[in-house]
Amino acid sequence: MRRIAGGWIIPRPVFTSFNPKMQKFFAIPIIFLSLFIWSVALQAQQIDLTGVIDMHVHAGPDSRPRAMNDLQAAKLAQQAGLRAIVLKNHFTMTADRAALAMDQVEGLEIFGGIALNRAVGGINPEAVRQLVAFSGGRGKVVWLPTFDAEFYVTRAGSGDAFVSIIEGGRPVDGLTEVFSIIAENDLVLAMGHSAPEEVLALIPLAREQGVRSILITHVFGQGATFQQMQQMAEEGAIMELDWLAAYTNPDLINAYVNAIQAIGADRFIISSDFGQAGNPDHATGLTDFVRALYAAGLSDSQIDLLARQNPARLLGLDQPTLLLTD
Repeated sequence: MRRIAGGWIIPRPVFTSFNPKMQKFFAIPIIFLSLFIWSVALQAQQIDLTGVIDMHVHAGPDSRPRAMNDLQAAKLAQQAGLRAIVLKNHFTMTADRAALAMDQVEGLEIFGGIALNRAVGGINPEAVRQLVAFSGGRGKVVWLPTFDAEFYVTRAGSGDAFVSIIEGGRPVDGLTEVFSIIAENDLVLAMGHSAPEEVLALIPLAREQGVRSILITHVFGQGATFQQMQQMAEEGAIMELDWLAAYTNPDLINAYVNAIQAIGADRFIISSDFGQAGNPDHATGLTDFVRALYAAGLSDSQIDLLARQNPARLLGLDQPTLLLTD
């Protein structure tokens, strides 16, 4: 109690700087309430996909179950504001399909490519020539073997046949010619499901043949170490971070962000790698991916590099205007 002028006696306030226990009592629920409000606000955050490019879009027809076909995937991407998509299939060329879809969907660049798995003859220079020659001009990406890669098959222990890219420490027959065709036509060389050691051995050879754009396919999926990723960046390669892997293993987001912060956002792109039956559409995947990256601490300018500018540079598109500022 304390006395004031006039003789009145009033109680001392209970919650003051002199009451640390009471402050702590009230502070804990306030902190939890603040975190709850923050998480709700984050979920409600509007993610703008205008100008975003997805370089890893699976769709049907395919020999594997897909959530939608090429045209449906393209329409959903266009409606979400994406600038471009790249259709990927592990067993057949997609340049022709990209051209057909692009005729039906306005305002969206659609590219295709070819993965050099057994279904197209493995390391087959003629398959790459045909990718380039097909009418429509939408062939842009050449992936080294994916599901048939020696590293992928051996690691899985399936005993299946595989396609080698290096034998006896040297590139297999036809690989140097494939690199030359990629260089002559300004295509993107994507490293498929190759071992990090194979990637690092082949990047200098590809550069010698004049290849300008090199993409390391979902670099975490092949188990690259941080040091190997640094080497890939120093060689001028761009590394892909895919949402599919983080969708199934959310802990990967922190690993992605750590790599981006340490190596630089200019060395990475993000993609959905969606299209599997049962998964959301590609734009929904990218929206969730970008939201997760924001929550993990990336800035507007970093997101812009990952989702817009770096993939645009790989595909030879005019550089987009920075849409967001820090």
